[in-house]
Amino acid sequence: MRHLVGLVLGLVAAMAVFFGGGWGVARIMAAHAHGTSLVGISGGLTLAALLGTGLYLGSMVAVRAISPLAAGLPGLILLGWSGLEMFKAHWALRLIPLSGYQEASGFRTMLTIGVLALLGAMLVIPLFVPSRWRRSEPLDDFAGLARAELVH
Repeated sequence: MRHLVGLVLGLVAAMAVFFGGGWGVARIMAAHAHGTSLVGISGGLTLAALLGTGLYLGSMVAVRAISPLAAGLPGLILLGWSGLEMFKAHWALRLIPLSGYQEASGFRTMLTIGVLALLGAMLVIPLFVPSRWRRSEPLDDFAGLARAELVH
């Protein structure tokens, strides 16, 4: 069950990278192109989207109780996409969904400058930590006895 929840959290993480990260990067790139700054409500929302995405991804990596699939699957996808971009850039760019939207533009920027490869490398780390694949042990004897009573 824990790994099924991790799979769902991983899908949410992938959407957070695409929508939150892509939208934020596209807004920053547009601001720089127009010579404006990120001061104000619009800039605050842009930074909030990026910080929220980063905090969510960081929690998928750091929280031991969460299945490693939550971070590892999006990480593998990002690494694979980045590898495809290295060898067949036109294929990788064609695979970006919602190509006419601002989020896709930011995602494309993150892909071409290597940010997605960096994120992918960070997100796959929990896959290689053996303790993340096992359920955590109870903290005290009473919790272990309570679980044993439920089994019998």
